[in-house]
This record gives sequence, C-alpha cells and structure tokens, in this order.
Amino acid sequence: MLTCAAVWAQDTRVILLGAGTPNPEPDRMGPAVAVVSGDRVYIVDCGPGVVRRAAQAGIRMEQLTRGFITHLHSDHTAGYPDLILTPPNAGRREALEVFGPPGLHAMTANILKAWKQDFDIRLHGTQPGEPRGFAVAAHDIRPGTIYRDERVRVVAFAVPHGAWKHAYGYRFEARDKTIVISGDTTYSDALIAAAKGCDILVHEVYSQKGWEGRTPEWRKYHAAYHTSAPDVGRIAAQVRPRKLVLYHLLPMGQTTEDVLGEVRRNWQGEVIYGKDLDVIR
Repeated sequence: MLTCAAVWAQDTRVILLGAGTPNPEPDRMGPAVAVVSGDRVYIVDCGPGVVRRAAQAGIRMEQLTRGFITHLHSDHTAGYPDLILTPPNAGRREALEVFGPPGLHAMTANILKAWKQDFDIRLHGTQPGEPRGFAVAAHDIRPGTIYRDERVRVVAFAVPHGAWKHAYGYRFEARDKTIVISGDTTYSDALIAAAKGCDILVHEVYSQKGWEGRTPEWRKYHAAYHTSAPDVGRIAAQVRPRKLVLYHLLPMGQTTEDVLGEVRRNWQGEVIYGKDLDVIR
C-alpha cells in the first residue's frame, strides 16, 4: 500500500494561475504557473492576480513559500508584492524564498521599503500572526541548478527575450515527471536542450497570422521577444513532450483553433490552449 508521501510524489502537476499577457483581459490573469508536487507548491512568475488565482485553485496561503521569476517585465512581477504581502495575513508561517534573475534582490528590497509602514503596523501593532511569514529571502541567480528539496530539483536556463540581459526558463524535475516552463522567449535552442523529453512543456505563443496583420513596429517587437505558433510547433517536435501547454497567449485576433492549427503544422502531439485554473497532469 502506498503511503501518503508516495502518493504525493506521484502526483506532480501544473496549475495555470494566469495564461495572459500585459493586456488586461477579464478571463486571464497575468502570467503565473504553479508547479505542485504533493503538498509543495512552487510559483513561477507573479502576474497580476496570482494570489487570488492560487486561492481559487485550492492552494492554501501557507503553501506559498517558494517562487521563481523568469524575468523582470512588469506583467511577470506586478503580482510579486501581493505574494509577499497577502499570504502572511492569511496563514503563511514560513519565510518566502524567491529565485530570479539579477535585479530581483533589489526589486524585493524596494517593495519592502515601499510597504514599510504596513509591515511596522502588522508586526508591531496588535495584529496576531507569525512574524516569520512576513520575511522574504530573494536570490539573484545564474543558469544551472538553483534549488533542490525532497520533492523537486529546479534548473534555470537562459532564454532570448529581446533587450533583457537576463531571462530564464525553468526545468522542474520531480520523481514522477519533469515540467519545463519557457517564460518569455523567442525560438530557443537552449530551451530545446533543457526541455528534451520532458512530460509537460508550458510555452508562450503568438499567432503568426495575427502577427502578419500588425504594424511593422509591433511585428519587429514581437519577433524579437516572443515565439510564433509555428515555431512553438518546431520546438515541440524536437522536445517531444507528453503534453504541450500554451500560455502567455497572444492570439492577436485569431481563434483558439487558428492558433492550435498553426502549432500543429509542425507538431502532432497533444496541445492544450491554456485557460486560467487549468490543471495539467
């Protein structure tokens, strides 16, 4: 008979907390992914709405203790203050530990400075709670193995994202499966190498047809910062994931089926057009 720990170890999954972009879409929060392995939760990126979506997904506030930031664009970090400030008021008793590109430590220090009065009143007033839950340890990282516990090993790898000097994807290796999250990137050989043979690949996407209808300035921008649907298909054909999950969705006026059709020009495996609160096993 399997113990609870053994069952947990065999149930690693992805929950899309936000499949959106900087565009304020009512049905899609900003980019955020939860990798859940047993009772452990690892948040990748903190788009707007991340904490409320986590609560909707059934994640308890005391589980929000580990975060990984792909890069410092606002749509991936605007929810970071929320991840720091909200959970300790609702049950988090451990310090929050966050990993990300150079600049994350400074961003964290500035957030703590901006909300200093809030911290002072909550920690030194009459509010009950665990002071440790308000603590944050932010780590500026380089590519390689950056985190390990009894559930997962996390490997960061560099990806190309326009003018950003430091942008990462993450590979989560659990006992039962491997999950790779692209972050924002163009077509990337480094991502392909890091993701080879993974079980679930969560990858950003924009519609090629939609892109062709945009202005030259926007076409130049998206081509330098993001990945077209046909290129996502080319990536998947080399990685060969068990499941390909599309997020950071930029359909640019095209339908879900249009985007999936563009991916399927080059990849015939399972493709999921992500929705907020999707659970992928």
